[in-house]
Amino acid sequence: MSLKTLTQTIGSGTGGSLRGAVSALLARLGFGPARAATPAHRTVAFTIAVTTLAAKMAKADGVALPVEAQTFERLFEIPAHEAKNVRRLYNLAARDVAGYEIYAGRIAKLLKGEPVFLSSVLACLYHIAAADGIIHPAEDRFLENVGTIFGLDRSEYLSIRASYVHDRQSPYAILGLAPNASDEELKARYRQLVREHHPDSVCASGVPHEFCVAANRRLAAVNAAYDAITREREGSRRSKETA
Repeated sequence: MSLKTLTQTIGSGTGGSLRGAVSALLARLGFGPARAATPAHRTVAFTIAVTTLAAKMAKADGVALPVEAQTFERLFEIPAHEAKNVRRLYNLAARDVAGYEIYAGRIAKLLKGEPVFLSSVLACLYHIAAADGIIHPAEDRFLENVGTIFGLDRSEYLSIRASYVHDRQSPYAILGLAPNASDEELKARYRQLVREHHPDSVCASGVPHEFCVAANRRLAAVNAAYDAITREREGSRRSKETA
């Protein structure tokens, strides 16, 4: 389905309740299986689902801020001729958080079998949540539930979260490792994450810009976490040798 159809459909959804307007919009677009020729993350169904989910996440703390909407538009590179219509959908969805689980579920279905893409979507949502300088506990809970709906395992979710929410365990959480992991496990996990999230390999697969942004952020966090852990371990070993 073309972006022209998106323009026409959103343009007709004026008035009425939020749920009615969005439901009518989705009903007209349909959420059937994506055509084989079109990657799921490039379909109109994905665009609508991720726009709605991002808007509802921004509302989770009670106030959907303009900076969050602006960050969403920068991440997802909304074409100029579609910006007005996407904003209209975003603003409709940002009135409340009701039904966000449905949209998270649709994204999970559209990207089934593509866990790296699902991780990238969650990372993008965290990026938007952090746009105002703080991730509100309500946004954090919202995104934790989205991770569950996406089917991400706990270590993957915590790894993404730790890139934006910092605590004493964050270097290990970013790598998805326990603090008592061996040096061999540390190196193996680090190499795995670099392979999966290196921007060159992610962007070379033809994914949208926002996935490349998420990959850059994730790789930077992975490198910083690995460096922090190796420095700490080397310092600890030197201390033992000189004791």
